[in-house]
Amino acid sequence: MEILVTRNIWLSFGGVVALMDVSLELKKGEILGLIGPNGAGKTALLNCITGFYKPQRGKIYFYGKEITNLSPYRLPKLGIGRTFQNIGLFSGLTVLENILAARHIFMKKQNMLTAALYVGWTKKEEALHREVAEEIVDFLDLQPWRNERVAFLPYGLRKRVELGRVLAMEPKILLLDEPMAGMNQEEKEEFTRYILEVFRGQKGAYSASEVLQRGVEGVILVEHDMGIVMNLANRIVVLDFGEKIAEGTPEEVKKNPRVIKAYLGEE
Repeated sequence: MEILVTRNIWLSFGGVVALMDVSLELKKGEILGLIGPNGAGKTALLNCITGFYKPQRGKIYFYGKEITNLSPYRLPKLGIGRTFQNIGLFSGLTVLENILAARHIFMKKQNMLTAALYVGWTKKEEALHREVAEEIVDFLDLQPWRNERVAFLPYGLRKRVELGRVLAMEPKILLLDEPMAGMNQEEKEEFTRYILEVFRGQKGAYSASEVLQRGVEGVILVEHDMGIVMNLANRIVVLDFGEKIAEGTPEEVKKNPRVIKAYLGEE
């Protein structure tokens, strides 16, 4: 079953063509690798999917519903979660507060008066959201830093907090844009474990967070570390200068002459 589909996406900025007729499908229960050289159009495609860019041509579907022209703020409510190349956390807030901030999309019964008085359903609702956030903190091994301001955390930990914030929105799919860029090997291995555990779900290990219980139904992973992509991905799509040049299993992509020439290099 195809969860997310892009059909013949064209995107240009003035005379610069960023994407040329790009189509891909994310199937239920798979991790899809999206690779290519710098400037190949990987982030541009994610920006089209998440509503930050509007393609001049083509359509985007999520569970069969067209989402091409939806505003970015509406997509998390549908179940599309995304991390970014550049960390966009609230540097003045703590780890726990950053994760709690993402729960705003589920807050339905609060208004200025009830929030100010902090009674009744407002108090109960915040307790429920805090329980979810605490489970995510526990899952990502962030307990020692839960009350630390993220501005003072090392890079690898901030990347973990960003993943936690996305998980707090209970996504059905994850779009991860170079989540391990700038990490050392140990940090990459740890982050890879988190991705796999979120993908598979933790069943009875957590009670408040739905996404930790059930897992996500699909992942699109943009990553330059080819070893990680080849180990994690079920299928891989390769972009070069905005054009899809290859698609297939990791083994098929590794042997593709166009991929070797454009991305992996030639001997």
